[in-house]
Amino acid sequence: MTLVIRERRHKQALRLSLPKSPSIPSSNSDSPHQIHVHSPPGIIKDLSHLEKREVLGHGNGGTVYKVYHKKTSSFYALKVLRLNENGFGIRQTAKLEADILKRVDSPYIVKCHAVFDSCNSNNDGDNGGDISFVMEYMEGGSLNDVLRIHHRLSEKVISVLGRRVLEGLRYLHGMNIVHRDIKPSNLLVNDKGEVKIADFGVSHVVEGRFEGNEYDAGTCAYMSPERIDPERWGGENVDEFAGDVWSMGVVMLECLLGYFPLIGAGQRPDWATLMCAICFAEKLEMPEKASPEFQNFVRRCLEKNWRKRATVLELLHHPFVS
Repeated sequence: MTLVIRERRHKQALRLSLPKSPSIPSSNSDSPHQIHVHSPPGIIKDLSHLEKREVLGHGNGGTVYKVYHKKTSSFYALKVLRLNENGFGIRQTAKLEADILKRVDSPYIVKCHAVFDSCNSNNDGDNGGDISFVMEYMEGGSLNDVLRIHHRLSEKVISVLGRRVLEGLRYLHGMNIVHRDIKPSNLLVNDKGEVKIADFGVSHVVEGRFEGNEYDAGTCAYMSPERIDPERWGGENVDEFAGDVWSMGVVMLECLLGYFPLIGAGQRPDWATLMCAICFAEKLEMPEKASPEFQNFVRRCLEKNWRKRATVLELLHHPFVS
């Protein structure tokens, strides 16, 4: 599940300011079953303790709200996935996401404090209901919001955010978790300007042989060549973690240019155009104004042959981010 953050109320993160979304009345629905809690026991026991204040984003059957926790006077982001009678696939995906969020605890990952599943109270768990994630509230919105306002970022800022994303990927990969959807809308910013990785709706836990039919999970524009055309670039023994490195390289180049970098500015990003650009383009065009360190860093990320692509550990020692 990929939820694109479209409206945010910015405070101090990177000195941005976006208009406040309309207020939304709080929900009076029955309290669903709680799956797990990351915060200290007893902090968030019931969804009725959360008051909806505004919509932060929506898409693909889900909505993200800014909510207020009355007992602690704290704000959170509430991600609600609404299931219908045909929602089995979404429900299974949400359960996998919940399982991953239960495992992770890092300053580079947006924290999940609790997951509530109203489907458990139904006679048929696959027939409707909601799955709700109580997440850390990131006041600065997403990197996508930042780029929409500032258009492009300086190399100094890109270096800092790149370092944080790499630290987050090192943590995830160390737990055998592949994110598979690193992109600007899944990199959130708090009021300190810190970037954190969010949204594990298409993530994968590496537990042995990879099933090829899962290559298409994620956002195609940020997919690596071996995920789009595994026969040409991947093979059966592909290193799944290399795909996250490719995605991060695309994001960093996008931050410098101010537009999606693998196709021309204003060019329509349809599937055929993206596939040709990602899998068959011979030379990566780099902006002349980019420093040699930045150019080398991005080229190491966007190596089409995953066997030659830089690893997260290698990039953490690269001069551009160190």
